[in-house]
Amino acid sequence: MINLTYPIAPSEMQTKNFHSNVPFTLESGQELPEIELTYTTYGRINAAQDNVIWIIHALTGDSRVGDWWNGMVGEDKFFDPADYFIICVNLLGSCYGSTSPLSQNPKTGKPYFYDFPLLTTRDMAKSLDLVRESIGIKKIHTLLGGSLGGQVALEWAYQLGDSLEKLVILASTAKSSPWVIGFNESQRMAIESDCTWGEENPDAGKKGLETARAIAMLSYRHPSDFARKQESPSGMLDNFRAASYLRYQGQKLAKRFTAFSYWILSKAMDNHDLGRNRDSYQDALKKIKARTLAVGVNSDLLFLPEESLEISRFVPKGSYREIQSTAGHDAFLIEFEQLHYILKSFYVSTESRN
Repeated sequence: MINLTYPIAPSEMQTKNFHSNVPFTLESGQELPEIELTYTTYGRINAAQDNVIWIIHALTGDSRVGDWWNGMVGEDKFFDPADYFIICVNLLGSCYGSTSPLSQNPKTGKPYFYDFPLLTTRDMAKSLDLVRESIGIKKIHTLLGGSLGGQVALEWAYQLGDSLEKLVILASTAKSSPWVIGFNESQRMAIESDCTWGEENPDAGKKGLETARAIAMLSYRHPSDFARKQESPSGMLDNFRAASYLRYQGQKLAKRFTAFSYWILSKAMDNHDLGRNRDSYQDALKKIKARTLAVGVNSDLLFLPEESLEISRFVPKGSYREIQSTAGHDAFLIEFEQLHYILKSFYVSTESRN
């Protein structure tokens, strides 16, 4: 637990673990006997406790947001620890310190492996709120999330109500489309095709995960980006640059992630529906009270920009901006200069209305 009055140096980073022995009931009705969530903080909470920036990572991210979003978080960056208390929690089901399929099931004394229950973005949002309560945060200045992180952020924003001031959703959606589900299913099929999948081994499905990542990269990028960066010299018959790039990306992820977490988190992305048991996702969006900025990417082939635009249209205090980039879906992790300008404009506009 963080002591809110302790003078943490603005540049200091702390990684901590939240642990709860209280059974965690999931949306499916199943339970996790206990949960652990790893989280990283930067900076300190001010006396008014009105400078909390909460960032939710995407599918294979971790809590060290200063590493994977270093163009936005860090000294002299848009979110500077000298000004803000920045926190990122490794999502439930992920393999970077939080309860996941490779965690020990206290009921059996063995890892969950394939018995790990189905998760939803609503479950993830609920677990984040437990961390918030344990730290003692009553108000969040800004909640940001991209892709899967944006889906979780929408769910949590619905639950937070007046406790959240500003919401920023990057390249995401209020309900996963058949297109997104199809991409994810093809990746899980790749994992299933690995002959080691089904073994109770932490490395099970590793080769399948490499293929899954290659498929995912095709949805994260845009054809024009591939043409610009992966074009091979004319006259080649084999060993094309694009092929080598995808193999490299697959191997790179398989070294740091697990097929088990990939399976669980991609399933949660599939079943994301802000409107489940709430009439419709449009109706649920109307109940979000925070000033909301939805950011689309003009070249995004996975979460289409019109899906981000739709979020802004139904949230009562919603607005929309678009990143112009050839990078595709991953532009929200790359186009720092545009994001800086977009967020600065959003902050100025919201402050002028208060």
